[in-house]
Amino acid sequence: MVPLLLGALALIGLVYASVLVRTARAKGAFGFGAEGVALGAITNFFDTLGIGSFAPTTAWIKLRKMVPDSYLPAVLNAGHALPTVAQALVFITLVEVDPMLLFACIVAAVIGALVGAPVVTRMPVRLVQSIVGVALLIAAALYAMTNLGLMPPGSDALALPPARFAGAVAAHFVLGALMTAGIGLYAPSLVLLSLMGLNPKAAFPIMMGACAFLMPSSGFRFLKSTRIDYKLVLSLSLGGIPAVLLAAYVVKSLPLEALR
Repeated sequence: MVPLLLGALALIGLVYASVLVRTARAKGAFGFGAEGVALGAITNFFDTLGIGSFAPTTAWIKLRKMVPDSYLPAVLNAGHALPTVAQALVFITLVEVDPMLLFACIVAAVIGALVGAPVVTRMPVRLVQSIVGVALLIAAALYAMTNLGLMPPGSDALALPPARFAGAVAAHFVLGALMTAGIGLYAPSLVLLSLMGLNPKAAFPIMMGACAFLMPSSGFRFLKSTRIDYKLVLSLSLGGIPAVLLAAYVVKSLPLEALR
């Protein structure tokens, strides 16, 4: 099952990259910006280490007024899709977890994203701003709880019993839908799975695999939206992929409390 997931993930990543480039060219918006490339590199570097990319990317974009707030869901999901695919290919290969749990959570998140993406693209700007604001507050709270030692430590389990298995799958459907609104999946997925007794390290291929499948899946819809900045999306992708590989294979660990 794992080789099947890896093959499907590589295929969807290649197809998505092709569609992204073709769409940007067709819109006359193909290009890259130095600030976007740097932002993609920094946020995806720390994303690979478990910090998460959506909250810091949102904060910087809003601080610099790079795009309107209504563009954020499309930019976040479409721009970080390819770096997240790279993360998933690495962690699904390196980290052991129950293959059935991995597969079921990924499928649930993708279905949730496909349901959520069309809704998000039609949301009023004020509602998008409210959702993004709540997402930033949640991320800040989770970072603080982690630094204070209040996050669930998890256990050594690599699988979940049937009832918790079903709960994890249902939760990832909801998280997949919320992700299309710009609410990152990493932190809530890690907390949820740890509370259920899963080894926190085993949560990494699940949360990265889910995002790697659902972000291109919802990204195809976002690429058709009028509320998207193709240059920024391409820049985040270009900067993010090498940064993921650097973090995964070279750096591997940093004092994350200070970074949070």
